[in-house]
Amino acid sequence: MEIAVIWIPADIEPSETAVAECLGHIRRRDYRLNGIIRAPWEAVEQTMIDGEVDVVVIADLAHLPPDRSPRIEVATAAVSPVDRN
Repeated sequence: MEIAVIWIPADIEPSETAVAECLGHIRRRDYRLNGIIRAPWEAVEQTMIDGEVDVVVIADLAHLPPDRSPRIEVATAAVSPVDRN
């Protein structure tokens, strides 16, 4: 079973909706919840580097800082259906 944390940025208030969405996702995926982190992204990043968690669950992609590390980019997200023809 993969270990997950929920990351809610400190500036997201109220946080209850985001937490509820993340908890639902964790239940659907059958992850083991290790906790909720309300700290800078670097703290979450360190838990991944240290091998403490396998998955970080967020409520909204917009919550992630654009300059985060590690960066994951989806190539197809930048290409519209018109551009593919």
